[in-house]
Amino acid sequence: MTAFNFEQARFNMIEQQIRPWEVLDQRALDTLAQIPREDFVPERYRHLAFSDVAIPIGHGEIMLKPVVEGRLLQALALQPTDHVLEVGTGSGYLTACLARLSASVVSVDLIPDFIEEARRKLKAQGLNNVVLHVGDASRGWGGHR
Repeated sequence: MTAFNFEQARFNMIEQQIRPWEVLDQRALDTLAQIPREDFVPERYRHLAFSDVAIPIGHGEIMLKPVVEGRLLQALALQPTDHVLEVGTGSGYLTACLARLSASVVSVDLIPDFIEEARRKLKAQGLNNVVLHVGDASRGWGGHR
C-alpha cells in the first residue's frame, strides 16, 4: 500500500479547485501551497483535507471549503504590513494563512478547545505573529474593548 501523497493532493486542490474559482493572486496561492492544511484538519478527516467539502471540526463548527478560503484570502489582498483581527479561529488554518500574509494576527474564538489546538498547530508551523484569545468578540475580551 502506498502512502498518501499530501503534496500532490495539495497541488491538485490548488490547480483543480481553487484556481478555476478565479483565485489568481499568486501570494494567496503560494500561501495555500505552503501551509499544510492536513495538519489543521481533525485526524479522522485528514483524508478529506484537500476535498471540496466543509470539514467538521467539532462543537458544531466546520472548516471552510478550500475554494472559499482561497477567495477570502484573495479578496482581503493583505500586505506584509497589515494587522488582522480574525473573529472565529476555528481550526487555525485560515489563521495560519493570514499570519503568513500579514504582519500580525489577533484571533478570538468562543471555544477554548479551538484556541488550544490552534496555538499548538501555529507553533508547530513556526508562526509567532499570532495572538489568540478566548472570548466573544462582539462583547470584547480581556482588556480589548
